[in-house]
Amino acid sequence: MKLQKFYVLALLITLFSCTELQDVVNTLPGGNGTNTINIAGGLRQALDFGINKQVTKLTQRDGFYKNQLVKILLPQELQKVDRTLRDIGLGNLADEGLKVLNRAAEDAVKEATPIFVDAVKGITFTDAKNILLGSDNAATMYLQNKTNQALYTKFNPVIKNSFNKVGADKIWENIINKYNTIPFVNKVNPDLTDYVTNQALKGVYTMISVEEKNIRTKISSRTTNLLKQVFALQD
Repeated sequence: MKLQKFYVLALLITLFSCTELQDVVNTLPGGNGTNTINIAGGLRQALDFGINKQVTKLTQRDGFYKNQLVKILLPQELQKVDRTLRDIGLGNLADEGLKVLNRAAEDAVKEATPIFVDAVKGITFTDAKNILLGSDNAATMYLQNKTNQALYTKFNPVIKNSFNKVGADKIWENIINKYNTIPFVNKVNPDLTDYVTNQALKGVYTMISVEEKNIRTKISSRTTNLLKQVFALQD
């Protein structure tokens, strides 16, 4: 099995009994009782790294806006609004509208990261075992199918509150009102809360996958002895 599958467990498992871990370890090269304890600790540590090193980057100012991997762009129905505003000399207003969408996501992830961690902790051992033995994208597919809706329900009101906190609601009300007064345009009234919620979730998954790839492919990213011992098993 590839190292990716070991890191999958790092994302999905926080507390398992030694017996359960032993069942998995016995299927891997070099599995023994001593490794069981180290692997349990290594998995918890890798989970902490995935959240603390990558997802927290999104909570910083410009964590979304200046990160090309996760920057939130305008939805399709607002791209024509953006172009039209720029054409009539309101480019600064268009720029501000894009920026506050990203600000809202940055603010929301700051409050919602513990919710994401709790959702990961809720994944059962059976789920984790199936992912371990599955394809290389089994974790991504599982997270999308099993946790996205629950996380959406939690993120959405946070995004809505964040819009008010960073002033995005007023800015976009002004933008849309200005656009809708332009002659001959089709009026728009997009659900920006829904859109930014989905984009924020996408950003969280993207950044966790960045850390997964780092630990899976770069020995230098295993910055503790425990991580080195655990992930060396699959090198």
